[in-house]
Amino acid sequence: MDDDVFPDEIARIEARIERLREQIARCRKLALAARIAIGAGALWLLATLLGLVTYAPALALAAIAAVIGGVVLAGSNSTTWNQTEAALAASEAMRGEMIERMQLRVVGESRTVH
Repeated sequence: MDDDVFPDEIARIEARIERLREQIARCRKLALAARIAIGAGALWLLATLLGLVTYAPALALAAIAAVIGGVVLAGSNSTTWNQTEAALAASEAMRGEMIERMQLRVVGESRTVH
């Protein structure tokens, strides 16, 4: 990459950072959905085993599927979340590097008399 850093390159990286943050927010929602599926399925199975609800094979199968599906979703989502956070950290580091290379100077406070 050239030593000349253009603001549109930084803007492109910032847009990528925003997309990655949105993806992480979706991962959080999926993690919650996975926990709810696991909890609801396990709770239904427990209620069936304790005799609190009548046994229905279709509902028991659905509860087992919810637990297994929730575990699979949680595992897959965890991997995606970790990869997205790594990409976010790399993008933020790249943006910081580019801004640093721009050699911006701090503008001092000016005193105005009113």
